Amino acid sequence: MNLVIGRAGVTLGLAAAILGVVTLAYGLARRRPDIVRLSRWYALMVFAGGLLAAVAMERALITRDFTVEYVAQNGSTRTPALYNFATLWGALEGSIILWALVLGGYTLAVVIKFRKRLADPLVGWALLTMFAVAVFFFFLLVGPANPFRAFDPPIGFDGPGPNPLLQNHPLMAFHPPMLYLGYVGFTVPFAFAIAALVTGRVGEGWLLATRRWTLVAWGFLTVGIILGAWWSYEVLGWGGYWAWDPVENASLMPWLTGTAYLHSVLVQERRGMLRVWNLSLLCATFALTILGTFITRSGVIESVHAFTTSEIGISLITFFAIIVLVTVGLIGWRGDRLRAPGRIDSPLSREGAFLANNVLFAAFAFVILLGTIFPLVVEATQGDRISVGVPYFNRMTMPIGLTLLFLMAVAPVLPWRKASGELLRHRLLWPAWIGVGVMVLAIALGSRGFTTVLAFGLGGFAAGSAGRQLVLALRRQGWRGLVGRANGGMVVHLGVVMIAVAFAASSSYVRQAEFTLSPGESARFAGHTLVYEGRVVRQESAKIVDQVLISIDGTGPWGPSLNKFANGNQTIGTPSVRTTLTDDVALSVIDVGAGADPPVTIRVTIQPLVVWLWIGGGVMALGTLLAVFPGRRRDPLAPVSAPVPGREAVRA
Repeated sequence: MNLVIGRAGVTLGLAAAILGVVTLAYGLARRRPDIVRLSRWYALMVFAGGLLAAVAMERALITRDFTVEYVAQNGSTRTPALYNFATLWGALEGSIILWALVLGGYTLAVVIKFRKRLADPLVGWALLTMFAVAVFFFFLLVGPANPFRAFDPPIGFDGPGPNPLLQNHPLMAFHPPMLYLGYVGFTVPFAFAIAALVTGRVGEGWLLATRRWTLVAWGFLTVGIILGAWWSYEVLGWGGYWAWDPVENASLMPWLTGTAYLHSVLVQERRGMLRVWNLSLLCATFALTILGTFITRSGVIESVHAFTTSEIGISLITFFAIIVLVTVGLIGWRGDRLRAPGRIDSPLSREGAFLANNVLFAAFAFVILLGTIFPLVVEATQGDRISVGVPYFNRMTMPIGLTLLFLMAVAPVLPWRKASGELLRHRLLWPAWIGVGVMVLAIALGSRGFTTVLAFGLGGFAAGSAGRQLVLALRRQGWRGLVGRANGGMVVHLGVVMIAVAFAASSSYVRQAEFTLSPGESARFAGHTLVYEGRVVRQESAKIVDQVLISIDGTGPWGPSLNKFANGNQTIGTPSVRTTLTDDVALSVIDVGAGADPPVTIRVTIQPLVVWLWIGGGVMALGTLLAVFPGRRRDPLAPVSAPVPGREAVRA
C-alpha cells in the first residue's frame, strides 16, 4: 500500500511539473493568458505529489513496513518515535522527498500570492522556472534516488535503524528541515530573476516582488546553520561547534552570497545600480545550494554529515552546470538593458559601503569554495587525496570577518550619495567609545591576543551603531519602530555581533584536559571542581546507555555517556554540558575501566561565552521576522502612475 501511494505521488508530481513547463511555455509563447492561468492547478498537483510521497514514506516508517527498501535500510522497530519520524530526511532518498515537498509548497505559495497576476509574463516565466526545477527533483525520485523500491524481507527481519549519530539528539528533527526551507526557498527569487532576464523587465519591480521571499529563505537558512552548529556541539563530543567541514561549508556559502544580495539589493532599489551584480549574486546563491546538495549527497567527500556514495552525483553536477550556463547566457544577452542609470558619487556613502560589503562577502564565499572544492579537483585530476584544514580557513577568513564587523558599524550611519566628516563624527562618536570601552573591559578581565581583543572592540563598535539606530527608531515610533526591514536588519546585526564575539572568545580561550577518576575522586581545572559521583547503566529501546555522573562546582550531577546501539557494535559518546552566561563546561567520556566500580577517563572542555552563539542566532531570527513585515506597501508588480515625491519611481 505504501509503495503504491508513494509511487503515485512521485508520478503525479513529475507529470504535473512537466505539464506545467509545457503549458506555461505554450501559453507564454502564444500570449494566451487563459492557458497560463492553468498553472495554478499544476502547482497544486506538484505539491500534492510531494505530500503524497512524504506521507507514504512516513506511514511506512511509522508502521515499520520493511517491504519498502528505504525503510528496510534505515528503519527499525527499536528506533524511538521522534527519530523514526526524522528518518524521512536521515538518508539520501528521503531527503530528496523532503526537498520535493518543500519545493511544491513554495510553488503553491507563489501561485496563491500572485493569483491575480498569473497572466503577467514575469510571474509566468518565474513559475515555469520553478516547474523546471521541480521536474529535476521529481526525476531524481523516479530514477537514481527512487525511495519506493520494493524489498522482500525475510521472516523476523528488523532494519538497522538510522545512523546512530542521527538518533542521539532531538535537534535532528529540526535542523535539516530548517536548512531545506532555506535552500529551497531561494528557488523563488532565482525564478523571478530568470523571468526578469527572459522578459527584459530587469528594472527593480521583480526585486520588490521577491524581497520578502528572499528574507524568509535567508532566515530559515540562518536558523538551520545555527541549529547545525548546536547539534554538533551537543552530539559529537569534540568540544566544538564549527570545524570547517565540507558539508558545513556547503550551507555557509549560499548564506554568504545571499547575505551579500540582501545588502546590495538596497542599492539597486534606491539608486538603480548593481543590476548585473544582484542578478549574479542571486543566481550564484541558488547554484551554490545545488552544489551544496552535490557535496552532501553524491558521496564525493567523507564527512560525519554527508550521505553515502550514490548515483545522483552526475545528475546534480549536470544540473548545476546548466544553471550556471543559462544564467551567464541570459545576463550576457540582456547586457545592454542591465546598464545602471546611476553611479556611486563617493566611496564615503551608504552605497559605497554596501559595495565594499559585497566584495568582502564574495571573497569570503570564494575562500570557502576554494578550500572545499580544491581537494575534490585534485583527487579527480591526479588521484591524490589531500585535505584543506582549519588553519587555512581561519587564516583566510579572519581578516575578512574583522573588516565586515567594521563595515557593519559604519554603513548604517552613512547617508546615500555622500557623507561629510562632521556627520560621521557625530553619528559614530558614541559607538566608537563603546567599542573602546569593550576592549578595555576585555583586557581588564584577562583577555589577551591582539586579534581577539580587536574582535571584541569591533563587536562593541558595531553593536553601538546598531543600538543607536534602534534607540532613534524607538524614540520616533515606539515599539512599532522596530518593525520593518531597516530596523529589523539592525536587530539582525546585534545577533551577528553576539555570534562574532562569542566565536572569538570561545575559539581563542578554549581549555581542554583529560582526567582519570575513581568513584569519589575529584579534579580541579581552570577554576572548576569536578567530582566523580558514580555510574549508571540502563537499557533503552535502541541503545545501552553507560552514563557517568559528574558534579561541577557542586551542581549537577551531569551525565556524559557512552551509547552502544543495538544495530551494530558502534559506541557513540554523548557529551553533557553545563551552560552559564559566562562559560560552558563540556564533559565527554573517553573510556570506562573494568570492574564493579571502574575508573573513568573524561575529557573536560571549557569555553567562554558559547551560549551567546545560540542567543545570537535567536536574535538574528527575531530580526529577520521583524524585517519580513514592513507594513502595507504598494503591489510591486502594479503599474506606477506617478513618481513618489522625494523618491525614484520603481518600475517592473
